[in-house]
Amino acid sequence: MVLALFVYPLCYSLVTAFTDKAGAWTLGNFSRAFEFYGKDIGFTVVIILLSTALIGTAAIAIGGYLTLGESPLAVGVLRWIYRWPLFIPFVVAAQCMRTFLAKNGIMNNSLVTLGILTPEQTVGFLDWRGIVITFVWKQLPFVALLVAGAMAALDRTTIEAARNLGAGRLRILIEIVVPQVMPTLMVGLILSFVTMMSVLSVPIMVSGESPTMITVDMAFRINNYGDYGTANALGFISYALTGVAAWIYLKRGIAEGGRP
Repeated sequence: MVLALFVYPLCYSLVTAFTDKAGAWTLGNFSRAFEFYGKDIGFTVVIILLSTALIGTAAIAIGGYLTLGESPLAVGVLRWIYRWPLFIPFVVAAQCMRTFLAKNGIMNNSLVTLGILTPEQTVGFLDWRGIVITFVWKQLPFVALLVAGAMAALDRTTIEAARNLGAGRLRILIEIVVPQVMPTLMVGLILSFVTMMSVLSVPIMVSGESPTMITVDMAFRINNYGDYGTANALGFISYALTGVAAWIYLKRGIAEGGRP
């Protein structure tokens, strides 16, 4: 089943990215991909990197408060709330954000009702900002769960020692806790990076503007032109981007593993 559903399609897409319709080897598919969608490739990289950075920052904040927080009620409420998006598919998350972030959506209507904004001041976020918000909201629970678990498993002796020496919670989090859970954080961020690179529903439903993400371009080339070559060339570029992220992580892990 793995060979039929994953390995064969992967190999087929890699081969067709470098061949034309006659079966001859060519780089024309990549030429068209960069000519027509070069801006979208750059847009995709920026969106994914920004989302990954925000996910990592928020995951550290959530895990840190769950580990170092002194209010049992706040810790309990946060532990209960932050996991909600974990079980929601991306297509459902995208539809929810279309309703929530629109100019006349739930967020703006709530702010108008509370008197914080007037109807003339409302702004819709159904653009690149909506894509980032959706990615962060959807993937944050996964990374935060990993990070919070790793933080909870730490030996609290060093944390208590730092507290006894007068270190604040923020300094303990940044200088003591985060370095120890960095491998787990990197795993979560790499997996989120790869996941977000493959999502079609969020960019196509949340933002209809140009530039867009390359998953939308791949679907467009296939559905409108039957051009599997260019679509697979874009797919190969996404493989390369995720491969670079994995290589950075592996290089870092090997370097740390070789330390005395």
